[in-house]
Amino acid sequence: MASFEASTVAGEGRVTVALRGDCDLTARDQLTAVLLDAVGHGKPVFVDVAGVSFFDSTGVHALVTAHHAARGGKGQLFVVNAGGVVAAVLELTGLDMLLRAPAEEQRHA
Repeated sequence: MASFEASTVAGEGRVTVALRGDCDLTARDQLTAVLLDAVGHGKPVFVDVAGVSFFDSTGVHALVTAHHAARGGKGQLFVVNAGGVVAAVLELTGLDMLLRAPAEEQRHA
């Protein structure tokens, strides 16, 4: 059975959402809810995907949905620490460029 966990830390000037496990259909509702809640804070949101072991179209959809919600509220959403299959999916879909954090922020994520 797939596992998924998300933790959110609202800091000064930013919100960090750390994802772990599988971002698949079984995690769809929780993943989308966590990301939409994070962008609702009105601060830049950094989604740390270092702990993600599986990432499919469900994860892509959740990121795009949260990105649109953030932009609608004049906010920003970035993905950091992507590697392996996650990085490959982000690159394939173009989200690696769309959701790339500024260089100085990538070091602090």
